[in-house]
Amino acid sequence: MQLQVARIGKPHGIRGEVTVQVMTDAPEDRFVPGTELTVEPASKGPLTVISARWNKDILLLGFEEIVDRNGAEELRGAMLSVDTDELEDEDDDEGWYEHELVGLQAKVGDEVVGTVSGLRTLTVQDLLVVNDNEGREVLVPFVEAIVPEVSIEGGYVLLTPPAGLFELNLPEDKASTEANAEDETASDAKQDKQEEAGR
Repeated sequence: MQLQVARIGKPHGIRGEVTVQVMTDAPEDRFVPGTELTVEPASKGPLTVISARWNKDILLLGFEEIVDRNGAEELRGAMLSVDTDELEDEDDDEGWYEHELVGLQAKVGDEVVGTVSGLRTLTVQDLLVVNDNEGREVLVPFVEAIVPEVSIEGGYVLLTPPAGLFELNLPEDKASTEANAEDETASDAKQDKQEEAGR
């Protein structure tokens, strides 16, 4: 299976380097010089990494096959992937891949509160994308304090979300509840008047 690790952005300089949007939590392992990456569209690859360096928060990659800015420009928007079969023997401490997480049940205790639909890899922390039981998208910080257990074999992730994380529409719901309460109060008052009038 192919695992997407980056999306190529604009060229950098005149020697074929490109900026990339990193889509892996271990770029230092994925872009080691000598690594061959699969490219989508396939006509633009494969590409062999010869350099990887950070310019502030932006990763710059150089490839053996790309020697100038024109070649780099032609790669703009291309997706870079690695073969996950080659990663099976690597250290599991890196975390989880998106394809392993998508489809897992999201549970709070024994209650199923939704289904994992994606993983967003960010600089500070990753976010699990969970579709709750009402079809709403909830972003869950993928940290041990909130996601203490991931069971691929069991088909679930265990969550201990902070209060309100899954109540995205709480203000509207609260307003709706209060409105319903007011309606019920008004209805009761009307009924009391009718009963008094009938006496």
